[in-house]
Amino acid sequence: MNHGISDVWQRVLGTQQAPPHWLVLVCAGGALLAMLPHPVWRVSRNVVTIAHEGGHGLAALLTGRRLHGIRLHSDTSGLTVSSGRPTGPGMVLTAAAGYTAPPLLGLGGATLLAFGHITALLWLCTALLAVMLPRLRNAFGLLTVLVTGGAFFAVSWWGTEQLQAGFAYLGVWFLLVAGVRPVLELQAKRRRGGARDSDADQLARLTGVGGLLWVALFLVIALSCLLAGGSQLLGR
Repeated sequence: MNHGISDVWQRVLGTQQAPPHWLVLVCAGGALLAMLPHPVWRVSRNVVTIAHEGGHGLAALLTGRRLHGIRLHSDTSGLTVSSGRPTGPGMVLTAAAGYTAPPLLGLGGATLLAFGHITALLWLCTALLAVMLPRLRNAFGLLTVLVTGGAFFAVSWWGTEQLQAGFAYLGVWFLLVAGVRPVLELQAKRRRGGARDSDADQLARLTGVGGLLWVALFLVIALSCLLAGGSQLLGR
């Protein structure tokens, strides 16, 4: 569906009708199917990595650190490099922002959808991905963000209202449910003696608070966002 610039701007500023309840439930099921089977998760987890590393980068900028670049790898790992004080609140917030970013973004998206701002959500995601592009420092990262941002833009520009709603709800549901699994995977790696340089272990060295407690905090935030965001999406 073609739109003029003025029509699109009106849709971004305005609200859209909530999709039927069955579509919201289908999107929730689709998010689970994109997160639970391991072969599918190996691909869909790249979306979580984008949010994770984007969270590190945003926190670094907001706390006055210098962001040098972000890398996204084909094994769904990532790396965000910033410089500044090696200790202190800025470094702690930057390290803590990774695992908390996907569920918090999901909660923010659920709030926008609860108020009917479907098109605004799609354009906001497109804008955030566009801002991230100049910070990427490897080809796979550039390709991943371009494809993801292109999908958001295409749906927001040419998609029907129902397609936009389905895409937006699926994306938000995915961030909410998928925000839990990486935390569980992190602790599983730590239990096996791996991930010694994980965000939780870096935070333990920075704060003196045990890494397990940081993992527990990540999990509490993820589950709380899932509960609160899911309630908003289901209209309860």
